[in-house]
Amino acid sequence: MFVTLRTVIFTMTKKELTQEQEQLARFAKALGHPIRIAILQMLANESCCYHGDMSEILPIAKSTLSQHLNELKDAELIQGTITPPTIKYCINQENWTLAKKMFSDLFIEMDNKEYC
Repeated sequence: MFVTLRTVIFTMTKKELTQEQEQLARFAKALGHPIRIAILQMLANESCCYHGDMSEILPIAKSTLSQHLNELKDAELIQGTITPPTIKYCINQENWTLAKKMFSDLFIEMDNKEYC
């Protein structure tokens, strides 16, 4: 029996991560900081926000705010419109809807499992 089990283990191949898993991880990483949550909440309460306005409200330096905005933009949860000298940000509705669905699906899948 040990030989049979060992043979089965060695013949299994590693699974590749799916695009959905990688996308969900990008969303999770972007949501993994309280300032980014505050930015999203601010954008959810307004149709759009300017970088300068956010820097006056949030308790961080403008350069740090820019880094957090870039992280949210890289995850495509927000989008920015450049109108020199300002940048206006808003939530990317399409990807926000996708993120909500993906997290919801994950939580539903996890709720339907039995754990040890």
